[in-house]
Amino acid sequence: MKALFAGFVLFAVTAAEAASGAGGQAGIPWWEIFKQAVNFSILVGVLVYFLRKPLSTFLRERSELLRKSIEEASRARESAAEKLAAVEAKVARLSGEVEELNRRMEAEAQDEARRLHETALAEIRRVRDQVQFAADQEVRKAREELRREASGLSSQAAAEILKQTITPEDQDRMVRENIEKIREIER
Repeated sequence: MKALFAGFVLFAVTAAEAASGAGGQAGIPWWEIFKQAVNFSILVGVLVYFLRKPLSTFLRERSELLRKSIEEASRARESAAEKLAAVEAKVARLSGEVEELNRRMEAEAQDEARRLHETALAEIRRVRDQVQFAADQEVRKAREELRREASGLSSQAAAEILKQTITPEDQDRMVRENIEKIREIER
């Protein structure tokens, strides 16, 4: 890599000298090409310096992972082949057992389907009850909130009406009447 870099720099320097020797009139901007080549070489050198170890580590780990995956796949394939051979031997010997297994599986499937249906119905009932309960609770809360708000509004309205209709003379009269009632109750 260092030799390639050195060769590239030597070529760029030679090209720059040739361009300057020709008076720079050749029409090719050799100096610009040289600067760009040097910048590119520096960039490549920096990238190689900093990325060599991480890239080699990554590639090593990746190849190790692939090797392990291949080994696991090979073991799995061998295991599957052994199981297949055992199953084929069993099927060949026990065709009657297969029929019995089919009958049992069919019965189990029907039982499972029935059980799932019953479970689904029970779940539907439970969810429906929960939704109904939640809806009832929300309606009750809304009614209570409306009652509270209506009583608050009616209290405010009554207070406003009283403020507008009762004069200071009416207030004095009501105070006197209440004092007289209290005195009568005390007697």
